[in-house]
Amino acid sequence: MKKRSHGDGSIDQRGENRFRLRYRIGKERHSKAIQGTYTEAKTELRRLLRSADTGEHVAPDKGTVAEWITQWIEAGAPGRKRTKVGQRAIERYDQLLRTHVLPTLGNEKLQDLAATDLDKLYLGLDGKISPRTARHVHSVLNACLSAAKRTRKIASNPMEHVTNVPSPGDSDHGIALDDDQLKKLLDGFKGSALYALVSVAAFTGARRNEILALRWSDLDIEAKTLRIERAIEVTKKFGVRFKGPKKASHKRSITIDDDLLALLVTEREKHLRLINGVPADVDVNLDLLKLPPDTLIFPNPEAMAALDLTTPRKDRNLSKEFGRRAKKILGFRFNFHWLRGTHETLLLDRGVPVHVVAARCGHDPAVLLRSYAKRTRKADTSAANVIGGLSKAILGA
Repeated sequence: MKKRSHGDGSIDQRGENRFRLRYRIGKERHSKAIQGTYTEAKTELRRLLRSADTGEHVAPDKGTVAEWITQWIEAGAPGRKRTKVGQRAIERYDQLLRTHVLPTLGNEKLQDLAATDLDKLYLGLDGKISPRTARHVHSVLNACLSAAKRTRKIASNPMEHVTNVPSPGDSDHGIALDDDQLKKLLDGFKGSALYALVSVAAFTGARRNEILALRWSDLDIEAKTLRIERAIEVTKKFGVRFKGPKKASHKRSITIDDDLLALLVTEREKHLRLINGVPADVDVNLDLLKLPPDTLIFPNPEAMAALDLTTPRKDRNLSKEFGRRAKKILGFRFNFHWLRGTHETLLLDRGVPVHVVAARCGHDPAVLLRSYAKRTRKADTSAANVIGGLSKAILGA
């Protein structure tokens, strides 16, 4: 079957339920293969011609899903708001897509990708990976396909019609320690090289990689503050490097208490003696000694042996070492990141306003309440006592 009309394109039958659409947009000629009925072919041709009138035309392309994912990753994985994505995030996106998407959809033509293909992908992943990881795959793939639509690689994002969107499940935001548990944990670290670092995490709520990037120049002894201005980032491409804050709210000054300040001052004195070659038992005016401007508060212990106090610790090694010791002390699994949630929860339980806690910890208040405001047993008991008193006043009257 063959139909031609000047200016309206043409439809050539290439086999049973197979057609080739040919049409012109301006001075460019295009062709597209389609499977289906002749009526469906006419509908598609009209859509293509109409898209030229509305400025939404997407030129036919035989590129595959794998080719577009590679291009998107190499471009820095630009998102909907076209904000710059960190190298560590890019590498995580690449790993998720190559591990969980490309084996199933990599050879599919990008422009032929349908919602049903994505539904099958998610069904195939069900039970093989955690709900949280499946949700991450969905979010990254959605961003990738949204970028394809925005750059006119595809006419529409098939994600808009997916029916089996992975559920994030119950997010594991960890455990918030109560006062007694936190004291037990810190007492267990006393005398270790991690004691000061763990104390900073517990009493500032700073992120692990923010703490590892702290320099002595960030400590203001007179004002009793720690400035958070950077974090470390560990990537395959660049190794360990320092980076600025991801959001403006992450850059902040944190007021610290006298005891934590005294602990940090003691650590600083150790570094002053180490760098200047002054033994611990020699009495000297430390005010006359100086530290290099880039000296870290918590440098890599291995580098310190060579008097290098500018190389940061490896973040994952710190988390592993902390996790092992914490489990022995507490008797249950407790991650380093949960110190941040503990700090926030203890402040909230004591009535510190949400916006104050959020500003101190570099959080969005809504995210803080939704994800990190854990409730300890003591907090639950306190809430029960308040309700008990209220019910007694009303019901017992």
